[in-house]
Amino acid sequence: MEQTGTRQANTMTTNEKWVMASTAAGFSLENMDIMFLSFALAPIIASLHISSAAAGWIGSITNLGMLAGGAVFGLVGDRIGRVKTFSYTIFIFAFATAAMFFAHSLPMIYLLRFLAGIGAGGEYGVGIALIAENFSTHQIGRMSSVAAIGGQGGAIFAALMAAWIIPNFGWNALFLLGIIPVVLTYFIRRHVHESDSFLTAQKQAQQNHEKVAISRLFATSQLAVQTLGLMMMTIVQIAGYFGLMNWLPSIVQKQQGLTVSGSSIWMIATILGMSIGMVAFGTIFDRLGPRVAFGIFLLGSAAVMFVIMVVKSATALILAGALIGFFSNGMFGGYGAMISRLYPTAIRSTANSMIMNVGRAIGGFSSVVIGILMDHYSLAVTMACLAGLYVVSFLVSQTLPGIRKLQH
Repeated sequence: MEQTGTRQANTMTTNEKWVMASTAAGFSLENMDIMFLSFALAPIIASLHISSAAAGWIGSITNLGMLAGGAVFGLVGDRIGRVKTFSYTIFIFAFATAAMFFAHSLPMIYLLRFLAGIGAGGEYGVGIALIAENFSTHQIGRMSSVAAIGGQGGAIFAALMAAWIIPNFGWNALFLLGIIPVVLTYFIRRHVHESDSFLTAQKQAQQNHEKVAISRLFATSQLAVQTLGLMMMTIVQIAGYFGLMNWLPSIVQKQQGLTVSGSSIWMIATILGMSIGMVAFGTIFDRLGPRVAFGIFLLGSAAVMFVIMVVKSATALILAGALIGFFSNGMFGGYGAMISRLYPTAIRSTANSMIMNVGRAIGGFSSVVIGILMDHYSLAVTMACLAGLYVVSFLVSQTLPGIRKLQH
């Protein structure tokens, strides 16, 4: 597929190293931003005196911004290049995140989170495209998972910073750290270069007068079914991830009487579980194919949703968090790897951005739904709903013709 050359499979060129470093750092900073909101959610509710449902809209509006950003910057990435677009998107979400320091009303929070979402949504598709176009087919699963593991570093950093900053300086101060990603753009523009495969595809598209358009994802009935099926899978992935990560810190605080600092330790265990899960998933993906990898992890996710309800001790709680993280987010990097193999280079950024960010926009409403369920129903009902979604996604992953045809 993409560049392999004659060099040994286990070595990386300088550009490949920079691609991995920059995408992992970009995903890390995006995760940092997401986790800022997770830890700030309870203090925001308390300081603004809003309902759980209103607070849930903060995450959902962020995801709507991601959809808008994905639609725009996915196309831009396929037209002008991945590297320039990647740096532009980082600038947007960095400044919008830092501006949350000045947000003292719910409408202002909604606006800034939408803008941050635009930047984050555009970043994902071009970052995944960079990886897919700089590594061979049998490496994409592991490389995209490595980048996703790097992303968890940002989540751990956010957990540590939240434990120190929120109790001492308030939730607004936490978001000032969002300015950090600006530094990354300098290194991206200086060291990362477009792949030969992208430049060749871009030239061919210009010669053939092919337009980069979202409609190409639905050009045939088979493509339409494939695109919609993948969107369904990402909706479930994001519903589980954002639902769990936005609300589980609050659930743990209420159920176990933990402080923000205590729940941060639990979240770090969850994030470490995610990282181990990503290593396992990427290996299974490349060796056995996406159908087997997603089948194992989706069924595992459905099974572990109820674990959090039966633990009684702090140690068991930490282990349960790691187990939930292992399955529920271990497969995250695989979506970009799978989409990149199913769509051609000329529309790869668009495909990744649109499919993942439709999932984020719709799946992100899980924050609102879980808020409502928590206000009116039991935790068992909430977890049962999430488990049911994972089963639906499993059925889609096993029946889509495109996925069935992919070989490991």
